[in-house]
Amino acid sequence: MSNTYQIYLISDSTGETLERIFLALKAQFKNINYKIHSYSFTRTENQILKILEDAQANNNSIILYTIVDNNLAKYLANTSSDKKIPCFGVLGNLILNFSKILNQKASHEPSGQHILNEEYYDRIEAIQFTMNHDDGNLSNEIDKSDIILVGVSRTSKTPTSIYLANKGFKTSNIPLVNENSLPEKLKNNPQFTCVVGLSTEPERLVDLRKNRMSSLREKGNTNYTNLEDIKNEVMKAKKTFQKFKWPVIDVTRKSVEETAASIIKIHEIYSNNVK
Repeated sequence: MSNTYQIYLISDSTGETLERIFLALKAQFKNINYKIHSYSFTRTENQILKILEDAQANNNSIILYTIVDNNLAKYLANTSSDKKIPCFGVLGNLILNFSKILNQKASHEPSGQHILNEEYYDRIEAIQFTMNHDDGNLSNEIDKSDIILVGVSRTSKTPTSIYLANKGFKTSNIPLVNENSLPEKLKNNPQFTCVVGLSTEPERLVDLRKNRMSSLREKGNTNYTNLEDIKNEVMKAKKTFQKFKWPVIDVTRKSVEETAASIIKIHEIYSNNVK
């Protein structure tokens, strides 16, 4: 355990930002053993002191924090220094530099990004819409979608849709069995909104579908996991995408985040062309 780093993530809010920053950071280092200690809504010196006492009791402790209150952030930094615990503020210098560039003082309000404004409610509405329009449900309402994802089974349509919804995009996803499985609204007007086809390598689909069948404890429907059938299914899907002139993303080696980023870029291009 001596080579395991104890990573303390200390936030005055939910800690979501900090966790994402650490995930991006650790991705740069292949060989790192670590254990996460997350502390959200940390807003008093007493809370900080208790956390640091725990960190001091462990070997290889490292602290990352997002605390917008200057006095509290200084207390954490100074106390960590006294205890000889490496401590790094994630937002401090960034907020200061933006303040100088924008020529205005920062509010230093904890949870400021979670304020209940119009953008927040739009995002909640997008999440609700996306959950209601998952897997071809309510296809008669797809004209209300910002983005429509189309693809054969197990091409990450649902997780990608949910991720896009969290970004504020009302997203429908349509399972593509064959061209006849597409909603009439989509076939009759395939460019009425931003539609993206998702594809993947057949060999990868075999593994995904077998795992899916195993988790459901199902042994029937061998066509669903047969490589030759899947190759034919993927080929037909690509022909459908080509027919309707829908951009295609191969998700084989992409994370959901990477796929979503590509889709958002496609949506931007689509929106600019529509204007």
